[in-house]
Amino acid sequence: MTDTTPEALRIAYSPCPNDTFVFDAWAHGRVPDAPPLDVTFADIDITNGMAERGEFDVLKVSYAVLPYVLDEYALLPCGGALGRGCGPLVLTREPGVDLSGKTVAVPSERSTAYLLFRLWAADVLADGVGEIVVLPFDRIMPAVRDGKVDAGLVIHEARFTYQNYGLHKLADMGEHWEATTGLPIPLGAIIAKRSLGDDVLRGLADAARASVRRAWDDPEASRPYVLEHAQEMDPRVADQHIGLYVNEFTADLGEDGYAAVRGLLTRAAAEGLVPPLAPGALTFP
Repeated sequence: MTDTTPEALRIAYSPCPNDTFVFDAWAHGRVPDAPPLDVTFADIDITNGMAERGEFDVLKVSYAVLPYVLDEYALLPCGGALGRGCGPLVLTREPGVDLSGKTVAVPSERSTAYLLFRLWAADVLADGVGEIVVLPFDRIMPAVRDGKVDAGLVIHEARFTYQNYGLHKLADMGEHWEATTGLPIPLGAIIAKRSLGDDVLRGLADAARASVRRAWDDPEASRPYVLEHAQEMDPRVADQHIGLYVNEFTADLGEDGYAAVRGLLTRAAAEGLVPPLAPGALTFP
């Protein structure tokens, strides 16, 4: 008897609530006809490196890494994180600090947050920033609090918890982006290997879209998976996190979503922060 069980796709995404919420139904076999998933959890700075090395079939990555990987991977038009009012923050110990020439901790130099920060700095800081220090995201707020760096660029749930460290919001990168472009903030993308073939890629997009819609239809079904991987996060913060990062752009990038991605990467390339995109690089089969 022939075994017709489809081979599991190797996928890597973060343990953050938005990713576990989006992929819960698919990962647990509740999306009909979707291929099974072999899930690896890794923070996005790790998955960015995995994508550059071509290590997984499907990955959640920063939009900032797309110019380096789109020869091998295709951008799926769903499953990722874009939005409004959800951008990275620059935090300081004291309010109103002039960051010109100062030391800033960032979670990665290959992150969307970093691109948004550098575009903000180019517009706002006359003399630019000083030293950039890369730290794991969970060490950034303690480093700012303890005076080890002058400021920190933070993402995700830090939007809701930075006051617990006695820190002040100096600037909101998302507010600056939205004010200067009118577009949503592109944060995290879902990519899949082009070698899987166009039909499989379209099926993956359908599965991701179906998974997020099932999560919306029955949010309680995903709660055990979300909280299991939320690293002791307060359930209320996890709900805020999901509410902020899982939205209509997660179901479909649409015209505004694609415009935001092109706008970010075009501006970043003009500043010399990333290579320019090849024509048609964002086109989905």
